[in-house]
Amino acid sequence: GLLTRWQTSAPTIRTLSSSNSSSQNIPSCLWKLGRLNHVAIAVPDLEKAQSLYKDVLGAQVSETVALPEHGVYTVFVELGNTKLELLHPLGEKSPIASFLQKNKTGGMHHICIEVDDIKAAMTELKKKKIRILSEEPKIGAHGKPVIFLHPKDCHGVLVELEQA
Repeated sequence: GLLTRWQTSAPTIRTLSSSNSSSQNIPSCLWKLGRLNHVAIAVPDLEKAQSLYKDVLGAQVSETVALPEHGVYTVFVELGNTKLELLHPLGEKSPIASFLQKNKTGGMHHICIEVDDIKAAMTELKKKKIRILSEEPKIGAHGKPVIFLHPKDCHGVLVELEQA
């Protein structure tokens, strides 16, 4: 009846066996992408943002740290599996100041992903035509080397890579 006709007209789905894996066509990298370290949020009022996460949502919130070499004040909000980084401008040339001029109420600024070898990542990404926003890694908020990848090469997302 109807069930028999449906079964015979149903498309066949094939799966790849592990011996015929598509990974054979992917060259192995000299570096590995790690876990999401944090999501950074630009905020026009740092104290108000700290209060939201600490007093309203009950999160553990760090003290404010100035990073003059990056032109930002940072505050980290601890979450179970990652962190939020609240960013506020420090100085007139802060990249966060220009971001907030375009986004008056703030918003997501970048994501940070750990890598096991930042120098190897830089070399390989340059070969793959991914623009890096600095010639050399800078020391980030966690005291580790970081680089930023151009958002136009990363589907509109500013990506920070941090040495794990």
